[in-house]
Amino acid sequence: MAGAITVRLSNAASARPRHVNESRPVRILLITIALLFMAFVVLLPLLSVIIEALSKGFGTFSESINDPDALAALRLTMFTAAIAVPLNTIFGVAAAWAIGKFRFRGKNLLITLIDLPFAVSPVISGLIYVLLFGAQGFFGPWLDERGIGIIFALPGIVLATTFVTFPFVARELIPLMQAQGVQEEEAAASLGAGGWQIFWRVTLPNIKWGLLYGIILCNARAMGEFGAVSVVSGHIRGETNTLPLHIEILYNEYQFTASFAVASLLVLLALVTLVVKSLVEWKTAQGNKEAEGGAGH
Repeated sequence: MAGAITVRLSNAASARPRHVNESRPVRILLITIALLFMAFVVLLPLLSVIIEALSKGFGTFSESINDPDALAALRLTMFTAAIAVPLNTIFGVAAAWAIGKFRFRGKNLLITLIDLPFAVSPVISGLIYVLLFGAQGFFGPWLDERGIGIIFALPGIVLATTFVTFPFVARELIPLMQAQGVQEEEAAASLGAGGWQIFWRVTLPNIKWGLLYGIILCNARAMGEFGAVSVVSGHIRGETNTLPLHIEILYNEYQFTASFAVASLLVLLALVTLVVKSLVEWKTAQGNKEAEGGAGH
């Protein structure tokens, strides 16, 4: 018995990560390089946006963001995200549940298809919808006869945004569900629980923080998407311009202060997303520690 315990302890010790103790100058150099790179690539551009947005005073800043076209772009951006994110959440949960909890033919193909938007340029994905639903597209004449507008209208923007963002929730949940296994679901089923009961009372509570993390990432990408939406929107002021497209138009018209003022809205949304993301990561880490502590007892 004592020998078995000794073996387990030695195996656990060997499984622990070994920390590399670098010299102090090396640590300082690496940290300095990382901070300088982050400051140059991330912080400096964000700071320049805020400075340029307020360069002509708060009055000009307020006027720029309260412009009717800017407000219309903001509403369209939020409305598009409000449609695309729930759709991707439903798909992501269903796909992750199927991949993580069941065995079926075509699982690897499904995983590959989920990763497809990561490999395809957003501009190409937008062009695909134009080729399908545009005036000269495959379904274009049929849609035109019935007065249904997809390209250069809200449906096209929603489709393009949904396509480029649908991997985020699924990709966050798939490894989580695979790591959790199916033991708890099988135990619930053996006690007579049905499929929906198992999902709502067992599976969903176990993935709630990972699900929220995926939703946050999906929402951030949906609000900031430019390439795919640019192809299908038509750039109609006050109608089909999202915030990124409106910023581009203002910049091309040499309205630099206005463009940076509107861009600061996206920066604000990004900062809020970052704060929420950090809170979710902290809560997830706390939940993992509690779970490990409970397992230890």
